[in-house]
Amino acid sequence: MPVIAETAWLLLDRGGPDLQAGFLATVTTGRLEVLDLTADDWVRVLELVRTYADLTLDVIDASTVAVAERLGLTTIATLDHRDFRVVRPTHCEAFQLVP
Repeated sequence: MPVIAETAWLLLDRGGPDLQAGFLATVTTGRLEVLDLTADDWVRVLELVRTYADLTLDVIDASTVAVAERLGLTTIATLDHRDFRVVRPTHCEAFQLVP
């Protein structure tokens, strides 16, 4: 869920209201699975933010890592390769990053 909010904001900021509305329309179709963070995810987010304080790792990136770990996902679609190249997930050696 936090990634939906961040993506919507970025699309509004960089592309305008029509681009944001198009993305939100995609969300409403069910083509994207919207996941909320669990209590354990929030604990992991806090751990990651503290561990990678030198990166100033934000909640969005940390929550993406936490959910990927929980679901066993090893591929991340991101424009922020810097943080994801440094963060070490618990379930694999490193994430495969897709631009």
